[in-house]
Amino acid sequence: STWGSLSCRNRVGVMGFPVALVFFLGGAVLRGSAVKCGYQSCPVTKPDMLNVHLIPHTHDDVGWLKTVDQYFFGVRNDIQHAGVQYILDSVIPQLLADPSKRFIYVEVVFFARWWELQTEAMHQAVRQLVAEGRLEFVNGGWCMNDEASVHYNAVIDQMSLGLHFLKETFGECSRPRVAWHIDPFGHSREQASLFAQMGYDGFFLGRIDYQDKFHRESLREMEQLWRASRNLDPPSADLFTGILPNGYNPPMSLCWDQICSDNPIVDDDSDENNVENIVAYFLGTAAAQAKHYRTNHIVMTMGSDFQYENALLWYKNMDKLIYHVNAQQVRGSRVNVLYSTPSCYLWELNKANMTWSMKYDDFFPYADGPHQFWTGYFTSRPALKRYERLSNNFLQICNQLEVLVGTKANFGPYGNANSSVLRMYVGSLRVDRGFHLELLLRE
Repeated sequence: STWGSLSCRNRVGVMGFPVALVFFLGGAVLRGSAVKCGYQSCPVTKPDMLNVHLIPHTHDDVGWLKTVDQYFFGVRNDIQHAGVQYILDSVIPQLLADPSKRFIYVEVVFFARWWELQTEAMHQAVRQLVAEGRLEFVNGGWCMNDEASVHYNAVIDQMSLGLHFLKETFGECSRPRVAWHIDPFGHSREQASLFAQMGYDGFFLGRIDYQDKFHRESLREMEQLWRASRNLDPPSADLFTGILPNGYNPPMSLCWDQICSDNPIVDDDSDENNVENIVAYFLGTAAAQAKHYRTNHIVMTMGSDFQYENALLWYKNMDKLIYHVNAQQVRGSRVNVLYSTPSCYLWELNKANMTWSMKYDDFFPYADGPHQFWTGYFTSRPALKRYERLSNNFLQICNQLEVLVGTKANFGPYGNANSSVLRMYVGSLRVDRGFHLELLLRE
């Protein structure tokens, strides 16, 4: 099978429910002995312990309370404190200083903007991090698109825009293996089908209905194989799908960003020393979470909205957490904590060689509590939605003309140009916030 493909075999499992027997990550390791990206770069785990994969990440809305430029440059912090350029400025030195550290990034529109402002020396350093799998791109689109109010060709276009940038800039090692939709308000079967056909190996979700999540936790069905099309022959639209334990936030009391108020880990000879309490709390939290998942691997998302402007705060405390929790192993603890990524977690699930139940329908509608349905954005902001549809229509016309006419389409009586600028603009308009938080308002 080709790199990044997924295949499965079906059979009837316990109690007669259909299950998928093992999902295979086809060609999971890139060819060439010198290449260390992809699954080959994943950290070593301990098979006889509960492995807790810490995933350092930031979720950077491509327009919500502020514009894209305001978010990138950190303008109008009186509205919301957020400056994406400082996040990348802060994370990269931390990764360069310690080979064990990992970080994932999603929104390519911001990364491409930051990349243009960097020196050649920084370009080479970042390329090395990508080649070693320590800076990993997940999802890889221009944005994290909504799944309820978008058109499929808009999704394909914005994904193509981001993935093209990554491939042209970093080559094959930057190709995302995991789809990562942690903030859309519900999830459509068609989105999973598109991701499967794009060659993703897995799909991780942050938001599902609170009752659905409670039910899945009780059945230990937080991870399944999603058969996302009734028309395509399996496994063309089959995609392993996992639901994250805490949305996309860290466990309670373990947020160490500059905007958080949780106590840091104090391991010095001080009256404020809190190592014993934090380690005990962490072990209890990991044990409770493990009851809802089926393997000896679990994930904790260490980050949230626009976090890591001061990455040292996060990494210094996670370093201490890893050290002190793992030190308990000599006293009989069976918990192993490590820096990881979604793809490395997925790789461990693949190696577990387990059977998984099947899902066939959507994750709609989404509610986070009784009578709290996040469905207002299906019908709100009609003017903006119409504007996006018209813009997308013009973009498709430009695309077709450029294909049919060739380079002559770029020359006209009003000047010379191509559709690239419109493509980037519409890619941002279609994004998660074009039909997402900004349109929601919980109507």
